[in-house]
Amino acid sequence: MPNPNTAEHQGRFHPANAETRVTVRPEDLPLNCPTPETALWASHPRVYLPIEEAPGGRIRCPYCGTLYELAQD
Repeated sequence: MPNPNTAEHQGRFHPANAETRVTVRPEDLPLNCPTPETALWASHPRVYLPIEEAPGGRIRCPYCGTLYELAQD
């Protein structure tokens, strides 16, 4: 049986992969896509992205194509 309270909480999440470019701060690491703010039921399997090792601090998700950039503080 589906959870009758599911719809009550959908306003807390943004649509899956709604942004194509996301800036990530060091305190957000380790990085995974989709992010915790994404409604997982509407997205792809979780994948961890090694942005710290990526050239220029940029990495693209192989599933959805979202570009993640490590913030330069």
